[in-house]
Amino acid sequence: MTYRDAGVDIDAGNELVERIKPLVKRSFRPEVMGGLGGFGALFDLSGKYREPVLVSGTDGVGTKLKLAQQFGRHDTIGIDLVGMCVNDVLVQGAEPLFFLDYFATGKLDIDTTVAVVGGIAKGCEMAGCALIGGETAEMPDMYAPGEYDLAGFTVGAVEKSQLRDGARVAAGDVLIGIASSGPHSNGYSLIRRIFDRAGRPDDVAFDGVALIDALMAPTALYVKPVLELLRGEHGDAIHAMAHITGGGLSENIIRVVPEGLGVQIEASAIVLPPVFDWLQREGAVVDAEMWRTFNCGIGFVLVVPQDSVAAIESALDSFTLSHRRIGEVVPATAGRVRIG
Repeated sequence: MTYRDAGVDIDAGNELVERIKPLVKRSFRPEVMGGLGGFGALFDLSGKYREPVLVSGTDGVGTKLKLAQQFGRHDTIGIDLVGMCVNDVLVQGAEPLFFLDYFATGKLDIDTTVAVVGGIAKGCEMAGCALIGGETAEMPDMYAPGEYDLAGFTVGAVEKSQLRDGARVAAGDVLIGIASSGPHSNGYSLIRRIFDRAGRPDDVAFDGVALIDALMAPTALYVKPVLELLRGEHGDAIHAMAHITGGGLSENIIRVVPEGLGVQIEASAIVLPPVFDWLQREGAVVDAEMWRTFNCGIGFVLVVPQDSVAAIESALDSFTLSHRRIGEVVPATAGRVRIG
């Protein structure tokens, strides 16, 4: 018998590597040493930082992957994968340097895999980090036909003096929410349940955007504009940042707020974009559940002192990033998170 008889096609794997090489190469930065195919990926960090702190992150895309497979949306799910990782390390002020992916399937479909990895490479380009390596695993009997799994890993760096750890957050700081592009990659087990219960309608649209397109919109990548903001004239005024992922608005902002302080989020400032409004109505989801499950239209939050808010908002306008004030930091006298 051969390995191919057992369900693993080494030739298909080699063909895949050759097809993705030009896609991956477009994401390379000058610091990347060598190319694909080595046992380890090399990245030269010398000369770029004085006191570098490495910040690492790993994530997946949750059950949004099921919708991607059911509707054949393989070309953008990789952007989601990158976004979930790089937006996380950005919170601490880190520039994502490189990215690695893990793709596993029962039987390798080269076209599907090229589409997925192409999306990952595009996401890396958009975030300015290099897709420096990865792993493609063909594992017969582990996955049903047409199914695959994804995971991503990124490493970023930040000068030690520029690390954002929330230590400077103070009562009175303002929460500035930057718009999301949709549900991003969180809450999809609930989204799929609502979508199925509604009969997977194909006649629902929001301003000309079909429901499935709104649900599959890739995660917004905040890296380039936020890094430019951090390095600009008013960058030091940003005391902390939060990526709104699993746990929603209720549980993510407080992660960067020191003990003894809390956040007061204004419910009136949480204006649900149409796709979230549809999900809430169709699923009869109460407000508190929406706030702790979804980003509700706010994908990233900056914590800024009152006297710097106008300057930061002006900078966000220059990046054409939609934003709004959603609350403030307060003493934690009646619970750490209040929405109302």
